[in-house]
Amino acid sequence: MRVRPKLDPDVDDEAPTGADITIYDEEHFVTYLRLLDAETDGADWKEVAQIVLHRDPVAEETRTRHCWESHLARAQWMTKKGYRRLLEQAVADEERIRMAGHARR
Repeated sequence: MRVRPKLDPDVDDEAPTGADITIYDEEHFVTYLRLLDAETDGADWKEVAQIVLHRDPVAEETRTRHCWESHLARAQWMTKKGYRRLLEQAVADEERIRMAGHARR
């Protein structure tokens, strides 16, 4: 990983959608886990958006709903496909470190 996950970060209006793990994703791993836990528990999306995403579903319901859906979709992608990319990136990072160590000898 390139950055350390944050415990309770603010979020963008929309989560990333690409096929690679982004720095944003890495910073928001905890956010994604909290969203998945809330979904499993059957929590109300408005309450989750307010607590986890720091959004106001009363003042901006459409924008907040889109933000919640976007981040939940990314969290679900992480569990189905993204984790593979995370593992691939970790292997590549380890290989770079190993090769750099050999180059110094």
